[in-house]
Amino acid sequence: MDVRDDDSQDRKSAFSFFLAMFSAHVVWCRRTDELVDGPNASRITATALDRWEARLEDLFQGRPFDMMDAALADTVAKFPVDIQPFKDMIEGMRMDLTKSRYRNFDELYLYCYYVAGTVGLLSVPVMGIAPESQAPTESVYNAALALGIANQLTNILRDVGEE
Repeated sequence: MDVRDDDSQDRKSAFSFFLAMFSAHVVWCRRTDELVDGPNASRITATALDRWEARLEDLFQGRPFDMMDAALADTVAKFPVDIQPFKDMIEGMRMDLTKSRYRNFDELYLYCYYVAGTVGLLSVPVMGIAPESQAPTESVYNAALALGIANQLTNILRDVGEE
């Protein structure tokens, strides 16, 4: 047996593990967004978002509600994931319930931070930083934040163009 085959298999296993961990928080983000943008959005209240946040806190304490929560709880247990970006995303969903227009770019930027910049922030601990990277950790997080905000601004511009 060729040693390179073992190495290749190890890499495939590591990549599969990474995808599972990364997918868990992407699924949570999608589920959170669906609360206010999905088919039942008209029935979602601030109280429902409060319950979603309590469920998140339980998940971070190792008490998942369902199998999808369990996948994220496993990720949280294995990586240095901070709960704050998740809570901030829920805050963005609260904004979706009450506000659809922004008076200035600062307000819009804050909204973009909550609903998309947070995705960048919560991705870094799972995706990691390359060991050979010379970039300071703070700059990596800033870049992830900027990418999330840029993606949200692009989505907004696309939606405006469609209307």
